[in-house]
Amino acid sequence: MSWRSRRLMWFVYAPVAVVLLLIAAAVFMVATFDWNRLKPTINERVSQTMGRPFVIQGDITVSWAREPGEGGLAAWVPWPTLQARDIVIGNPDWAKQLQFAQLDAVRFRLAPLRLLFHHVEIPTLYVVRPRIDLERDAQGRATWDFTFGKSDQPSSWTLDLHAVGFDHSEITFDDAVNKANLKITVEPLQQAIPYDQIVAQQSADAAEQAGKTAGAGARQAVAKANAKDESRPGSTRAAYQFAWQAEGRYQGEPVKGTGKTGGVLALQQTDQPFPLQANIHVDDSHIAFVGTFTDPLHLAALDIRLWFSGASMAKLYPLIGVTLPDTPPFATQGHLTANLKRGDSHFSYENFRGRVGGSDIGGNVTFDTGGPRPKLSGEVKSQVLRFADLAPLIGADSNAEKQRRGDATPQPSDKVLPVEPFRTDRWRAMDADVTFSAGHIVRDAALPIDALSTHVIMDNGVLRLDPLSFDLAGGKVNSNLRLDGSRTPMQGNIRLGARHLKLKQLFPKFDPMQTSFGEINGDAALDARGNSVSELLGTSSGEVKLLMNDGAISKALLETAGLNVGNIIISKLFGDKTVKINCAASDLAATNGLFQTRLFVFDTEDATVRIDGTVNFANEKLDLDVHPNSKGLRVLSLRSPLYVKGTLKNPDVGVQPGPLILRGGGAVALGVLAAPVAALLPLVVASKGEPDNTCITVLEQMRSPSKATPPSTRNPPKTAQKH
Repeated sequence: MSWRSRRLMWFVYAPVAVVLLLIAAAVFMVATFDWNRLKPTINERVSQTMGRPFVIQGDITVSWAREPGEGGLAAWVPWPTLQARDIVIGNPDWAKQLQFAQLDAVRFRLAPLRLLFHHVEIPTLYVVRPRIDLERDAQGRATWDFTFGKSDQPSSWTLDLHAVGFDHSEITFDDAVNKANLKITVEPLQQAIPYDQIVAQQSADAAEQAGKTAGAGARQAVAKANAKDESRPGSTRAAYQFAWQAEGRYQGEPVKGTGKTGGVLALQQTDQPFPLQANIHVDDSHIAFVGTFTDPLHLAALDIRLWFSGASMAKLYPLIGVTLPDTPPFATQGHLTANLKRGDSHFSYENFRGRVGGSDIGGNVTFDTGGPRPKLSGEVKSQVLRFADLAPLIGADSNAEKQRRGDATPQPSDKVLPVEPFRTDRWRAMDADVTFSAGHIVRDAALPIDALSTHVIMDNGVLRLDPLSFDLAGGKVNSNLRLDGSRTPMQGNIRLGARHLKLKQLFPKFDPMQTSFGEINGDAALDARGNSVSELLGTSSGEVKLLMNDGAISKALLETAGLNVGNIIISKLFGDKTVKINCAASDLAATNGLFQTRLFVFDTEDATVRIDGTVNFANEKLDLDVHPNSKGLRVLSLRSPLYVKGTLKNPDVGVQPGPLILRGGGAVALGVLAAPVAALLPLVVASKGEPDNTCITVLEQMRSPSKATPPSTRNPPKTAQKH
């Protein structure tokens, strides 16, 4: 080879050799570099960015290996694995604890060629044995809220973190807002458990818990719902690798929880859902779920099967933030999906089924946290609703049941009207737009109330049931109720109309009524104020009207209806026989809870009976006089005029001293009551379709001038004796 050729080769290969030597020198320097020399710089920069102390107390090490997943030239470039040991992250000055987190180590691999394009790509960040302190004070300041330093200029660097892995962890949670103090530990399982196995196990456990909380009917309902695919969460190939347990207090109540999770949380890959499972007891409320969490970096998707059970739905409010009514023991199961965003999350509880007391329940509801207040919307249905299960809604259940569902307002022994206050503070915490319907209502005394339906609207503390309708004894009751919980005291309004209630169907087990073809019509319009049923009725003003055509009445009938006062009155007037009623009518005027009889009369085959006086719902006292006006010789079967004193809880019915019943009056003796009678004529119009409506005749007679001397309108005894 000539010297010219050798010189040319030198100029060609020398630069390549220099580059290779530089690369070798760089690799040697990187491989032998003491990365601990960078710790002060890293600690300072990270502390400034986080706004709190950050210290790497242990060594920083770097190892190199080629990435199997790369191809081409990139396959020959080794990736560094960086590890920093003994890391401490401080807390803000106001926190009780000095440290927010202490980590045995942080380890991750880095794509080196991406750095040339200012792109930091980390496939998985592993956190080794973290101990984390989460704290929030009464002002709402939280240690997990980091105020990262902001720059006026956007950064040219981007971070691409694919997943986070962890191992044994310890977490303490101290929240003054929710009065929570919890300790949570996470430990690796001895072996991974398949996802489907945990789904099946949690489904069986939840059904058993439903049986313990709400009875065998609830267990069967939940087990049946578990078997339906409509409530099954999406599947995943990921297995459960860690178990967790929590213990402490929440809202002042004891908390215990257990569960399982996956091992690596994929932050971006939506095709790699993270498995979750939990079994949580807060006092006597139980929450369980099993399913997956996907794309947590963007808080995008939660897909779980969710179970609730407990002594009352209202006790879930401090746990899930949803205003629910007071109920008997309950259990439900459904499919929850969620799109999670800070301040604007959407939850959908689909195809849920369960039991509340002795009633079934099911439907679909959504809960949105965006807007001025969170909002609950949806449709809830019940095929068979037990009437007694509605009692807790107004505080009408027993003191023992109140105590079980956590209410601290016992019902006084001398009062009938519920004194339990409504939770109006919770009404102002969220809005609602929910329809509820029941196909059939079962009442212990066989009162045929059917097909209840209502539209519940709650807007900024104002609760409306509009309409509130139900079928009763072949007729219809339509009403609307408005309770303004945004004001103190609460303002209430009710408008009610009852039409064509068939007496024959109203008391299906009472044989003498089966020959009756009469019906009942009525109207009520009341305005009130107060935070309980007792206060609302005790301040109510308005009117109540009722008309009954062609019925029958007896002690046995009134026992069927549970009307104790009427039972005593009828027994004293007519003995213990069945009495045919041609017409019964009432017109009551209410002022501040005092209901005054403008007209209260029923016309029977023996007499026309008029009732005068008041019922005071403010103190639950009765002050009524009962005047029977005989028809012919049947006077011998009647007793003297009566008085009704005492209270709704303990009525005192006695016989007035003085003359026996006046003879020969009949319905025409009440002709002075023409004005109240005229007010009842619209209810007669509602019944004109009925053949032989005797109320039309009776009321027309009442409007006519009196042809006999009427009895005294009031004769309250001073010293009456009971007979």
